[in-house]
Amino acid sequence: MAESVSVVIPVFEEEESLPHLYGSLKKVLDGLKRPYEIVFVDDGSRDNSMKVLEAMQGKDPNVVVVSFRRNFGQTAAMAAGFDYSKGDIVITMDADMQNDPADIPLLLDKIKDHDVVSGWRKERKDPFFTRRLPSMIANGLISAVTGVKLHDYGCTLKAYRREVVENIKLYGEMHRFIPAIASWVGARITEAETRHHPRRYGRSKYGISRTIRVILDLITVKFLQSFSTRPIHAFGPPGLLMGAGGFLISLYLTYEKLALGHSLEGRPLLLLAVLLMILGVQLIVMGLLGEMLARVYHESQGKPIFVVKKVLGRPAGGR
Repeated sequence: MAESVSVVIPVFEEEESLPHLYGSLKKVLDGLKRPYEIVFVDDGSRDNSMKVLEAMQGKDPNVVVVSFRRNFGQTAAMAAGFDYSKGDIVITMDADMQNDPADIPLLLDKIKDHDVVSGWRKERKDPFFTRRLPSMIANGLISAVTGVKLHDYGCTLKAYRREVVENIKLYGEMHRFIPAIASWVGARITEAETRHHPRRYGRSKYGISRTIRVILDLITVKFLQSFSTRPIHAFGPPGLLMGAGGFLISLYLTYEKLALGHSLEGRPLLLLAVLLMILGVQLIVMGLLGEMLARVYHESQGKPIFVVKKVLGRPAGGR
């Protein structure tokens, strides 16, 4: 029997595009001749998106709707979609019709030999300076830091095997880093050139300020990638170097005072020695605290990052 497919779609105030998206999706998915479901996650929309989704679900048992009590963000919506989906292959896409459902068969073909297939909007239909240029810079930075070379981390259209999404915990705005996170556990990752359409309905929810959040999240991802199970290795070496440097400077100043009789009053070098030793101790203590937090983190993984108000088409509790 062919592997089943779940299409996970975060929704935030997309009432105009939803009927068109659903029509296009259903046409493509019906043509696959395999079990499928469409999981819409309404991320606290204040327009009529939820009413549109309720109408869809009432007519189509293959539609699952998860509704948040308030806006929790795209990462939380992705996490909820992963939790409430049940397909062997999970495909994510945006609700604004800029991703093309016709690319789904391409992703399914590529994932036969891989665990993650990331969409690449090679001919992206967005403004250059406000969207494409910051995205190009961010993609290059993410690829360099994580070591996972992808052209388009920001493309929501991706395909994952079930075992990949089941073993990933999402926090903050980590959804764009899923391929990098998956690579740490040996997932096979590839790209597929996908179509991209200009936005026809509604307005973009993204701005240039998102770049700052991406950089901060990238720092977090790099730390988790390299030091999540050994934070003392991140804080310990600079702490030891600073502490040792401060100690050596203090020894030299002690020699000057006792052997040469020089006054230490007003010496910037003395302040530097004290500062380095204090910083060294603080960094080592931070590393030890990090070790304790890492132990707690890896021993308790059940804290949710969303609150579900209701679920249509699936008993409460997810799969």
